[in-house]
Amino acid sequence: MNDHHEQSDTQLTPLQERLKREEEERNKRAMKRKNGSKAGYFMSGLSGIVIGALLMWLLLPSLANQLPGTTTETKEQIGTEQTATVVTTDITTAVEKVSEAVVGISNYQIVQNNVGGFWFGQGGIQQNQQEEGELQEAGTGSGVIYKIENGEAFIVTNHHVIEKAEKLEITLADGSKKEATLVGGDIWTDLAVIKVKADGIKTVAKFGDSDVLKQGETVIAIGNPLGLDFYGSVTVGVISGTDRAVPVDLNGDGTEDWQSEVLQTDAAINGGNSGGALVNINGDLIGINSMKIAAESVEGLGFAIPINTVIPVIQQLETNGQVKRPAMGISLMDLTDVPAFYQAQTLQLPEGITTGVVVAEVVEGSAADQAGMKQYDVIFEMDGQPIENSIDLRQHLYTKTNIGDTLSVKVYRAGKVVELNLVLKESTT
Repeated sequence: MNDHHEQSDTQLTPLQERLKREEEERNKRAMKRKNGSKAGYFMSGLSGIVIGALLMWLLLPSLANQLPGTTTETKEQIGTEQTATVVTTDITTAVEKVSEAVVGISNYQIVQNNVGGFWFGQGGIQQNQQEEGELQEAGTGSGVIYKIENGEAFIVTNHHVIEKAEKLEITLADGSKKEATLVGGDIWTDLAVIKVKADGIKTVAKFGDSDVLKQGETVIAIGNPLGLDFYGSVTVGVISGTDRAVPVDLNGDGTEDWQSEVLQTDAAINGGNSGGALVNINGDLIGINSMKIAAESVEGLGFAIPINTVIPVIQQLETNGQVKRPAMGISLMDLTDVPAFYQAQTLQLPEGITTGVVVAEVVEGSAADQAGMKQYDVIFEMDGQPIENSIDLRQHLYTKTNIGDTLSVKVYRAGKVVELNLVLKESTT
Protein backbone atom coordinates (compact mmCIF):
# COMPACT_ATOMS: atom_id res chain seq x y z
CA MET A 1 0.00 0.00 0.00
CA ASN A 2 2.88 2.20 0.81
CA ASP A 3 4.61 1.41 -2.46
CA HIS A 4 1.49 2.40 -4.37
CA HIS A 5 1.30 5.71 -2.54
CA GLU A 6 4.96 6.72 -3.24
CA GLN A 7 4.47 5.91 -6.90
CA SER A 8 1.44 8.10 -7.05
CA ASP A 9 3.51 11.01 -5.63
CA THR A 10 6.28 10.79 -8.16
CA GLN A 11 4.26 10.01 -11.24
CA LEU A 12 2.12 12.87 -12.70
CA THR A 13 -0.76 12.63 -14.91
CA PRO A 14 -0.44 14.08 -18.40
CA LEU A 15 -2.57 17.04 -17.38
CA GLN A 16 -0.39 17.78 -14.41
CA GLU A 17 2.76 17.63 -16.47
CA ARG A 18 1.37 20.09 -19.02
CA LEU A 19 0.35 22.56 -16.33
CA LYS A 20 3.77 22.30 -14.71
CA ARG A 21 5.55 23.03 -17.99
CA GLU A 22 3.37 26.09 -18.67
CA GLU A 23 4.11 27.43 -15.19
CA GLU A 24 7.87 26.97 -15.72
CA GLU A 25 7.63 28.81 -19.07
CA ARG A 26 5.82 31.70 -17.44
CA ASN A 27 8.47 31.94 -14.74
CA LYS A 28 11.27 31.98 -17.31
CA ARG A 29 9.57 34.72 -19.30
CA ALA A 30 9.03 36.78 -16.15
CA MET A 31 12.70 36.47 -15.14
CA LYS A 32 13.79 37.43 -18.62
CA ARG A 33 11.63 40.57 -18.61
CA LYS A 34 12.92 41.55 -15.17
CA ASN A 35 16.58 41.19 -16.11
CA GLY A 36 16.03 43.11 -19.34
CA SER A 37 14.42 46.05 -17.52
CA LYS A 38 17.39 46.47 -15.13
CA ALA A 39 19.87 46.52 -17.96
CA GLY A 40 17.79 49.17 -19.74
CA TYR A 41 17.72 51.39 -16.72
CA PHE A 42 21.46 51.03 -16.28
CA MET A 43 22.20 51.82 -19.91
CA SER A 44 19.86 54.83 -19.91
CA GLY A 45 21.55 56.24 -16.79
CA LEU A 46 24.99 55.60 -18.16
CA SER A 47 24.12 57.30 -21.43
CA GLY A 48 22.80 60.38 -19.55
CA ILE A 49 25.97 60.66 -17.50
CA VAL A 50 28.16 60.45 -20.58
CA ILE A 51 26.12 63.05 -22.48
CA GLY A 52 26.09 65.41 -19.48
CA ALA A 53 29.83 65.12 -19.09
CA LEU A 54 30.34 65.90 -22.76
CA LEU A 55 28.09 68.97 -22.54
CA MET A 56 29.96 70.30 -19.46
CA TRP A 57 33.28 69.77 -21.18
CA LEU A 58 32.11 71.79 -24.17
CA LEU A 59 30.45 74.58 -22.22
CA LEU A 60 32.91 75.03 -19.30
CA PRO A 61 35.41 77.41 -21.06
CA SER A 62 32.66 79.88 -21.97
CA LEU A 63 31.20 79.76 -18.46
CA ALA A 64 34.50 79.99 -16.60
CA ASN A 65 34.57 83.82 -16.42
CA GLN A 66 31.01 83.91 -15.11
CA LEU A 67 31.74 81.81 -12.03
CA PRO A 68 32.25 83.75 -8.75
CA GLY A 69 35.91 84.21 -7.73
CA THR A 70 37.25 83.09 -11.11
CA THR A 71 40.02 85.17 -12.76
CA THR A 72 41.95 84.77 -15.95
CA GLU A 73 44.98 86.43 -17.43
CA THR A 74 43.49 86.45 -20.92
CA LYS A 75 42.27 90.02 -21.49
CA GLU A 76 40.11 89.00 -24.48
CA GLN A 77 38.02 86.81 -22.19
CA ILE A 78 37.59 89.53 -19.56
CA GLY A 79 35.93 91.89 -22.00
CA THR A 80 37.58 95.07 -20.59
CA GLU A 81 41.16 96.27 -20.62
CA GLN A 82 43.04 98.27 -17.96
CA THR A 83 46.22 100.10 -18.89
CA ALA A 84 48.67 101.31 -16.25
CA THR A 85 50.59 104.11 -17.99
CA VAL A 86 52.88 106.57 -16.23
CA VAL A 87 52.44 109.85 -18.12
CA THR A 88 55.34 112.29 -18.10
CA THR A 89 54.96 115.71 -19.72
CA ASP A 90 56.82 119.00 -19.60
CA ILE A 91 54.27 120.20 -17.03
CA THR A 92 54.66 117.21 -14.69
CA THR A 93 58.44 117.51 -14.96
CA ALA A 94 58.32 121.23 -14.11
CA VAL A 95 56.04 120.58 -11.11
CA GLU A 96 58.29 117.80 -9.78
CA LYS A 97 61.28 120.14 -10.09
CA VAL A 98 59.92 122.95 -7.94
CA SER A 99 56.87 121.78 -5.96
CA GLU A 100 58.76 120.85 -2.80
CA ALA A 101 60.20 124.38 -2.67
CA VAL A 102 56.67 125.78 -2.24
CA VAL A 103 55.61 125.88 1.42
CA GLY A 104 52.56 126.81 3.44
CA ILE A 105 52.76 129.81 5.80
CA SER A 106 50.56 130.26 8.87
CA ASN A 107 50.21 133.72 10.43
CA TYR A 108 49.50 133.62 14.18
CA GLN A 109 48.24 136.73 15.94
CA ILE A 110 47.17 137.54 19.48
CA VAL A 111 43.40 137.68 19.76
CA GLN A 112 42.10 139.70 22.69
CA ASN A 113 39.52 137.98 24.89
CA ASN A 114 36.58 140.09 26.05
CA VAL A 115 35.22 139.25 29.50
CA GLY A 116 32.15 140.72 31.09
CA GLY A 117 28.93 141.29 29.21
CA PHE A 118 25.70 139.51 30.21
CA TRP A 119 27.28 136.62 32.10
CA PHE A 120 29.79 138.62 34.14
CA GLY A 121 28.01 141.98 34.40
CA GLN A 122 26.99 143.42 37.74
CA GLY A 123 23.66 145.04 38.39
CA GLY A 124 22.50 144.20 34.88
CA ILE A 125 25.04 146.58 33.32
CA GLN A 126 27.21 145.06 30.58
CA GLN A 127 30.91 145.33 31.36
CA ASN A 128 33.56 144.46 28.77
CA GLN A 129 37.15 144.02 29.83
CA GLN A 130 40.11 142.85 27.81
CA GLU A 131 42.23 140.09 29.19
CA GLU A 132 45.55 138.96 27.90
CA GLY A 133 44.90 137.45 24.47
CA GLU A 134 45.86 134.06 23.10
CA LEU A 135 47.81 133.20 19.99
CA GLN A 136 45.56 131.99 17.18
CA GLU A 137 46.01 131.33 13.48
CA ALA A 138 44.80 134.46 11.69
CA GLY A 139 45.45 133.37 8.12
CA THR A 140 47.47 131.22 5.77
CA GLY A 141 49.39 131.77 2.56
CA SER A 142 52.22 130.36 0.51
CA GLY A 143 55.93 130.96 0.11
CA VAL A 144 58.86 129.81 -2.03
CA ILE A 145 62.26 128.62 -0.76
CA TYR A 146 64.82 130.38 -2.95
CA LYS A 147 68.11 130.05 -1.05
CA ILE A 148 69.90 127.98 1.59
CA GLU A 149 72.80 129.73 3.28
CA ASN A 150 74.65 129.16 6.57
CA GLY A 151 72.20 126.50 7.66
CA GLU A 152 69.13 128.68 7.01
CA ALA A 153 66.53 128.50 4.26
CA PHE A 154 65.20 131.81 2.92
CA ILE A 155 61.58 132.05 1.77
CA VAL A 156 59.95 134.79 -0.29
CA THR A 157 56.26 135.51 0.17
CA ASN A 158 53.79 138.39 0.10
CA HIS A 159 53.91 141.14 2.71
CA HIS A 160 50.20 140.77 3.43
CA VAL A 161 50.74 137.08 4.26
CA ILE A 162 53.04 137.90 7.19
CA GLU A 163 51.59 141.29 8.18
CA LYS A 164 50.94 141.79 11.93
CA ALA A 165 52.13 138.27 12.73
CA GLU A 166 53.24 137.47 16.29
CA LYS A 167 54.41 134.05 15.14
CA LEU A 168 55.09 132.55 11.72
CA GLU A 169 55.08 128.85 10.94
CA ILE A 170 55.80 127.08 7.68
CA THR A 171 54.52 123.69 6.53
CA LEU A 172 56.74 121.61 4.25
CA ALA A 173 55.70 119.17 1.56
CA ASP A 174 56.10 116.20 3.93
CA GLY A 175 53.74 117.82 6.46
CA SER A 176 56.45 118.82 8.93
CA LYS A 177 56.31 122.29 10.45
CA LYS A 178 58.99 124.82 11.36
CA GLU A 179 58.78 128.14 13.18
CA ALA A 180 59.98 130.99 10.96
CA THR A 181 61.66 134.33 11.62
CA LEU A 182 60.79 137.51 9.74
CA VAL A 183 63.75 138.95 7.84
CA GLY A 184 61.91 141.96 6.41
CA GLY A 185 58.89 143.14 4.47
CA ASP A 186 57.89 145.86 2.02
CA ILE A 187 54.31 147.04 1.78
CA TRP A 188 54.77 148.84 -1.54
CA THR A 189 55.82 145.78 -3.51
CA ASP A 190 53.85 143.36 -1.29
CA LEU A 191 56.96 141.27 -0.73
CA ALA A 192 58.53 139.79 2.39
CA VAL A 193 61.33 137.39 3.34
CA ILE A 194 61.27 134.89 6.19
CA LYS A 195 63.79 132.23 7.17
CA VAL A 196 63.86 128.84 8.93
CA LYS A 197 66.42 126.25 9.91
CA ALA A 198 67.43 124.41 6.75
CA ASP A 199 67.61 120.88 8.18
CA GLY A 200 65.42 118.55 6.12
CA ILE A 201 65.05 121.07 3.29
CA LYS A 202 66.57 119.95 -0.02
CA THR A 203 64.63 121.68 -2.82
CA VAL A 204 65.31 125.30 -3.77
CA ALA A 205 63.55 127.16 -6.57
CA LYS A 206 65.69 128.44 -9.42
CA PHE A 207 65.12 132.03 -10.61
CA GLY A 208 64.08 132.52 -14.23
CA ASP A 209 63.90 135.74 -16.26
CA SER A 210 60.52 137.46 -16.38
CA ASP A 211 61.71 139.95 -19.00
CA VAL A 212 61.75 137.27 -21.73
CA LEU A 213 58.20 136.01 -21.12
CA LYS A 214 55.79 136.03 -24.05
CA GLN A 215 52.04 136.31 -24.21
CA GLY A 216 50.57 132.83 -24.61
CA GLU A 217 53.51 131.13 -22.90
CA THR A 218 52.51 128.26 -20.61
CA VAL A 219 52.90 128.94 -16.88
CA ILE A 220 52.10 126.93 -13.76
CA ALA A 221 50.86 128.31 -10.43
CA ILE A 222 51.68 126.30 -7.29
CA GLY A 223 50.37 127.16 -3.84
CA ASN A 224 47.77 126.51 -1.16
CA PRO A 225 44.40 127.93 -2.25
CA LEU A 226 41.78 128.21 0.49
CA GLY A 227 44.25 127.10 3.16
CA LEU A 228 46.58 124.20 3.90
CA ASP A 229 43.87 121.58 3.23
CA PHE A 230 44.67 122.10 -0.45
CA TYR A 231 48.44 122.18 0.04
CA GLY A 232 50.54 122.19 -3.13
CA SER A 233 47.69 122.67 -5.59
CA VAL A 234 48.74 123.07 -9.22
CA THR A 235 46.93 125.13 -11.86
CA VAL A 236 48.03 125.69 -15.44
CA GLY A 237 47.47 128.63 -17.77
CA VAL A 238 49.23 131.09 -20.01
CA ILE A 239 50.77 134.54 -19.71
CA SER A 240 47.90 136.88 -20.61
CA GLY A 241 49.95 140.07 -20.28
CA THR A 242 53.50 140.97 -19.28
CA ASP A 243 53.29 144.64 -18.33
CA ARG A 244 50.04 145.20 -16.45
CA ALA A 245 49.60 147.98 -13.87
CA VAL A 246 47.06 147.22 -11.16
CA PRO A 247 45.92 149.92 -8.67
CA VAL A 248 46.27 148.83 -5.03
CA ASP A 249 44.73 150.19 -1.82
CA LEU A 250 47.48 149.54 0.72
CA ASN A 251 45.90 150.85 3.91
CA GLY A 252 42.31 149.80 3.30
CA ASP A 253 40.89 153.33 3.27
CA GLY A 254 39.22 152.87 -0.10
CA THR A 255 41.76 155.07 -1.91
CA GLU A 256 44.25 153.62 -4.37
CA ASP A 257 47.77 154.31 -3.11
CA TRP A 258 49.98 152.46 -5.58
CA GLN A 259 50.12 150.70 -8.93
CA SER A 260 51.73 147.28 -8.93
CA GLU A 261 53.56 146.27 -12.09
CA VAL A 262 52.50 142.65 -12.52
CA LEU A 263 52.23 139.67 -14.83
CA GLN A 264 48.71 138.67 -15.80
CA THR A 265 47.78 135.00 -16.11
CA ASP A 266 44.65 132.92 -16.49
CA ALA A 267 46.04 130.19 -14.22
CA ALA A 268 43.62 129.98 -11.30
CA ILE A 269 44.91 131.94 -8.28
CA ASN A 270 42.71 131.98 -5.18
CA GLY A 271 42.98 133.04 -1.57
CA GLY A 272 45.92 131.19 0.00
CA ASN A 273 47.84 131.13 -3.30
CA SER A 274 49.35 134.47 -2.30
CA GLY A 275 53.12 134.18 -2.03
CA GLY A 276 53.19 130.98 -4.07
CA ALA A 277 55.20 130.21 -7.19
CA LEU A 278 54.50 131.04 -10.80
CA VAL A 279 56.89 128.95 -12.91
CA ASN A 280 57.52 128.48 -16.61
CA ILE A 281 57.50 125.18 -18.46
CA ASN A 282 61.12 124.62 -17.44
CA GLY A 283 60.20 124.86 -13.75
CA ASP A 284 62.01 128.21 -13.31
CA LEU A 285 60.48 130.73 -10.89
CA ILE A 286 59.27 133.69 -12.96
CA GLY A 287 56.81 135.31 -10.55
CA ILE A 288 55.35 135.42 -7.03
CA ASN A 289 51.57 135.08 -7.03
CA SER A 290 50.10 138.13 -5.38
CA MET A 291 46.47 138.87 -5.99
CA LYS A 292 43.30 137.97 -7.83
CA ILE A 293 40.50 140.19 -9.04
CA ALA A 294 37.42 138.61 -7.49
CA ALA A 295 34.18 139.73 -9.10
CA GLU A 296 31.19 137.96 -10.58
CA SER A 297 31.95 139.36 -14.02
CA VAL A 298 35.65 138.47 -13.93
CA GLU A 299 37.07 134.99 -14.51
CA GLY A 300 40.60 133.76 -15.05
CA LEU A 301 42.33 137.03 -14.16
CA GLY A 302 45.27 136.44 -11.80
CA PHE A 303 48.44 138.40 -11.11
CA ALA A 304 52.02 137.74 -10.08
CA ILE A 305 54.95 140.01 -9.23
CA PRO A 306 57.64 139.53 -11.93
CA ILE A 307 60.73 137.80 -10.57
CA ASN A 308 62.96 140.55 -12.02
CA THR A 309 61.11 142.97 -9.73
CA VAL A 310 61.30 140.54 -6.81
CA ILE A 311 65.07 139.89 -6.83
CA PRO A 312 66.37 143.41 -5.97
CA VAL A 313 63.67 143.81 -3.31
CA ILE A 314 64.47 140.58 -1.48
CA GLN A 315 68.17 141.39 -1.68
CA GLN A 316 67.52 144.64 0.17
CA LEU A 317 65.26 142.89 2.66
CA GLU A 318 68.02 140.39 3.43
CA THR A 319 70.57 143.17 3.90
CA ASN A 320 68.55 145.90 5.60
CA GLY A 321 65.27 144.33 6.70
CA GLN A 322 63.54 146.95 4.58
CA VAL A 323 63.69 148.60 1.17
CA LYS A 324 65.48 151.94 1.33
CA ARG A 325 63.75 154.47 -0.89
CA PRO A 326 64.18 158.17 -1.57
CA ALA A 327 61.84 160.59 0.18
CA MET A 328 60.70 164.12 -0.58
CA GLY A 329 59.42 164.85 2.93
CA ILE A 330 55.85 165.90 2.18
CA SER A 331 52.29 164.74 2.83
CA LEU A 332 50.04 165.02 -0.18
CA MET A 333 46.56 164.64 -1.65
CA ASP A 334 45.17 164.48 -5.16
CA LEU A 335 43.88 167.72 -6.65
CA THR A 336 40.73 165.89 -7.73
CA ASP A 337 39.87 165.41 -4.03
CA VAL A 338 39.96 169.17 -3.38
CA PRO A 339 36.61 170.97 -3.77
CA ALA A 340 36.45 173.45 -6.68
CA PHE A 341 35.98 176.42 -4.31
CA TYR A 342 39.33 175.79 -2.60
CA GLN A 343 41.03 175.08 -5.91
CA ALA A 344 40.11 178.59 -7.01
CA GLN A 345 40.37 180.55 -3.75
CA THR A 346 43.17 178.83 -1.79
CA LEU A 347 45.30 177.23 -4.48
CA GLN A 348 44.58 179.97 -7.04
CA LEU A 349 45.09 177.57 -9.94
CA PRO A 350 44.97 178.78 -13.53
CA GLU A 351 41.84 177.91 -15.48
CA GLY A 352 41.79 174.46 -17.01
CA ILE A 353 44.11 172.84 -14.45
CA THR A 354 42.27 169.81 -13.09
CA THR A 355 45.01 167.30 -12.17
CA GLY A 356 48.10 167.31 -9.99
CA VAL A 357 49.18 166.64 -6.40
CA VAL A 358 48.62 169.15 -3.61
CA VAL A 359 51.35 169.51 -0.95
CA ALA A 360 49.37 169.29 2.29
CA GLU A 361 52.38 169.57 4.61
CA VAL A 362 56.17 169.94 4.36
CA VAL A 363 58.35 168.11 6.91
CA GLU A 364 60.90 170.39 8.51
CA GLY A 365 64.47 169.65 7.39
CA SER A 366 63.35 167.35 4.57
CA ALA A 367 64.48 167.47 0.94
CA ALA A 368 61.32 169.39 0.02
CA ASP A 369 61.84 171.90 2.88
CA GLN A 370 65.47 172.51 1.92
CA ALA A 371 64.45 173.03 -1.73
CA GLY A 372 61.88 175.68 -0.76
CA MET A 373 58.67 173.72 -1.35
CA LYS A 374 55.62 175.29 0.36
CA GLN A 375 52.27 174.09 1.67
CA TYR A 376 49.56 174.26 -1.03
CA ASP A 377 52.03 173.98 -3.86
CA VAL A 378 50.51 171.82 -6.63
CA ILE A 379 53.00 169.41 -8.22
CA PHE A 380 52.31 168.77 -11.90
CA GLU A 381 55.68 167.66 -13.31
CA MET A 382 58.77 165.68 -12.13
CA ASP A 383 61.89 165.30 -14.26
CA GLY A 384 59.89 166.38 -17.28
CA GLN A 385 57.19 163.73 -16.72
CA PRO A 386 53.57 164.82 -16.10
CA ILE A 387 52.21 164.03 -12.64
CA GLU A 388 48.42 163.73 -12.46
CA ASN A 389 47.95 162.09 -9.08
CA SER A 390 49.74 160.67 -6.06
CA ILE A 391 50.18 157.27 -7.72
CA ASP A 392 52.11 158.89 -10.56
CA LEU A 393 54.28 160.74 -8.02
CA ARG A 394 55.12 157.60 -6.03
CA GLN A 395 55.76 155.51 -9.13
CA HIS A 396 58.26 158.06 -10.42
CA LEU A 397 59.90 158.65 -7.05
CA TYR A 398 60.24 154.96 -6.10
CA THR A 399 61.07 153.47 -9.48
CA LYS A 400 62.91 156.21 -11.36
CA THR A 401 65.08 157.84 -8.67
CA ASN A 402 67.57 156.89 -5.98
CA ILE A 403 68.70 158.32 -2.66
CA GLY A 404 71.01 161.30 -3.34
CA ASP A 405 69.56 162.06 -6.80
CA THR A 406 68.49 165.59 -7.65
CA LEU A 407 64.80 165.65 -8.56
CA SER A 408 63.46 168.46 -10.73
CA VAL A 409 59.92 169.43 -9.73
CA LYS A 410 57.49 171.94 -11.22
CA VAL A 411 54.63 173.30 -9.11
CA TYR A 412 51.82 175.83 -9.34
CA ARG A 413 52.13 178.39 -6.53
CA ALA A 414 49.47 181.10 -6.32
CA GLY A 415 48.82 180.74 -10.03
CA LYS A 416 52.47 180.81 -11.12
CA VAL A 417 54.82 178.02 -12.20
CA VAL A 418 57.79 177.48 -9.87
CA GLU A 419 60.65 175.02 -10.53
CA LEU A 420 62.42 173.38 -7.58
CA ASN A 421 65.38 170.99 -7.29
CA LEU A 422 65.25 168.46 -4.45
CA VAL A 423 68.25 166.43 -3.31
CA LEU A 424 66.51 163.23 -2.26
CA LYS A 425 67.10 161.75 1.18
CA GLU A 426 66.43 158.28 2.57
CA SER A 427 62.89 157.65 3.68
CA THR A 428 62.44 157.28 7.44
CA THR A 429 59.25 155.20 7.11
